[in-house]
Amino acid sequence: MQTNDPAYNPLDDIDRVLVDEATIQNRLKELGQEINKTYAGRDVAVIAIINGAIIFVADLIRQLNIPLQLDCIRISSYRDEARPLQAPEVIDKVRLDLKGMDVLIIDDILDSGNTLARVTEMFRAMGPATLRTCVLLDKKTTRTVDFEADFVGFKIPDEFVVGYGLDFAERYRQLPCIGVLRPELQNPPEWA
Repeated sequence: MQTNDPAYNPLDDIDRVLVDEATIQNRLKELGQEINKTYAGRDVAVIAIINGAIIFVADLIRQLNIPLQLDCIRISSYRDEARPLQAPEVIDKVRLDLKGMDVLIIDDILDSGNTLARVTEMFRAMGPATLRTCVLLDKKTTRTVDFEADFVGFKIPDEFVVGYGLDFAERYRQLPCIGVLRPELQNPPEWA
């Protein structure tokens, strides 16, 4: 990685693309249709788990033609590592009153399941009418808790991916595709 090089392109740090931009956009339309059908005639509270899901949520909610409210929760478990280091920690909470609401939690990736399990447990305690989850990526091979998402964009192999909102040390979120980060870059960063 050459961050001080004006010719640097973050795509050069990708070993291979797993899901290209066009495929993501097509799947967003399909997911939008599934969610619209599920929540037809109902008001939904969409809760984005940020920073990772911010791009996914922004693009997905534009596919929805249901009344919705949007709020965000911030969770941390990775810090600057390729694997989770700690139990998920809530950094910023939702502001919406979820009691009696239909709630849809949206996250970027379901891997260990720890983050979504913790967040859904937290929100269930708030008394929503219904509670469902949507993830862009399902990396089932690393699941450590029994958890399945209600809506899934793509199932992927157990590889470290970045792009389309997913990061490593807060980098690569801006990539329009989802790709496997080159192995030599999957170490704690020493970037200038």
